[in-house]
Amino acid sequence: MTPVLRVVDLVKHFKVGGQTGRALTVHAVDGVSFEIGEREIFGLVGESGSGKTTVAQCVARLYEPTSGSIELDGVDITHMSQRALRPLRRTMHTVFQNPYSSLNPRMTCEQIIKEPLDSHRVARGTESRRMVVETADRVGLRAALLERYPHELSGGQRQRVGLARSLVLKPRLLIADEPVSALDVSIQASILNLLKDLQDDMGFSCLFISHDLATVEFLCERVAVMYLGQIVESANRQTLFSHAEHPYTRALLDAVLVPDPEARRTRDRSHLHGEIPSPTDPPIGCRFRTRCPLSEESAPRSLEEEPQLRELTPGHAVACHLAGAHGGQRHTASAGAAGGAGNTG
Repeated sequence: MTPVLRVVDLVKHFKVGGQTGRALTVHAVDGVSFEIGEREIFGLVGESGSGKTTVAQCVARLYEPTSGSIELDGVDITHMSQRALRPLRRTMHTVFQNPYSSLNPRMTCEQIIKEPLDSHRVARGTESRRMVVETADRVGLRAALLERYPHELSGGQRQRVGLARSLVLKPRLLIADEPVSALDVSIQASILNLLKDLQDDMGFSCLFISHDLATVEFLCERVAVMYLGQIVESANRQTLFSHAEHPYTRALLDAVLVPDPEARRTRDRSHLHGEIPSPTDPPIGCRFRTRCPLSEESAPRSLEEEPQLRELTPGHAVACHLAGAHGGQRHTASAGAAGGAGNTG
């Protein structure tokens, strides 16, 4: 079966001016590959600066990829012109991170939700109004709120408006870029539960981007972990959270807060050293070696050879020279339910 989204060896570099006037290359994304199947929620996680949002922007064709390929329902959209891409945009929509800035403050909520219908000339008049009200009801917005402006709503209500705008055309693929990180923790759970219910009901596939592993564990079926522009580990949810192999994944999991202090003490802590290196000058060899707690075990190989993503077991791929040597990390407690603590960004 053809996946809804297939990304192969995606690369995105940016040219920027350096302090000396010499042009520098930002290696934002370097060789990322993944697939999203029918009705699947696929999670992409990592620290800020790992390249998650750049991947999403390339998939949405808001950025022009440097190389690689992106296929939507089997159609190569990598370098498709904006005019040719326009009909396909009906099947792919984005929920942005910050509902405070992603909504037009001069438009009412009804106008915001209706904008995709007008732009793609799907419906007008009474039919357009019916679709807006129906979608608003689906995301939990009362009809009375449709006449209000974004500044008159709470953060959770604003994100529901953004979600309704993205779903009014019934897309095949929803790109959710940190959709709850700007919201209070008390609101996050309701939005995540809503997203899960909508996905079950409408059957869309979803690329879910987050730095919160508790959120990803609750929502996603498969997860890929990014570090400095590359995927370092990918697996289904159960495998990743119970048998993580990459030391970076283990460190992220160890940072998740668990509401059981005894379970916390039984963990095998994996401390990271320093900060994420600059994407303008990524380390030679293993990109993670400058922060890796196992760097002494993998030297000198990690200094010279870049580890390739390889399958350890079916569906579980790791980019680490020592993958399999330590038997993975088995956690004694789950990261928690929707909206639970666990901010690794």
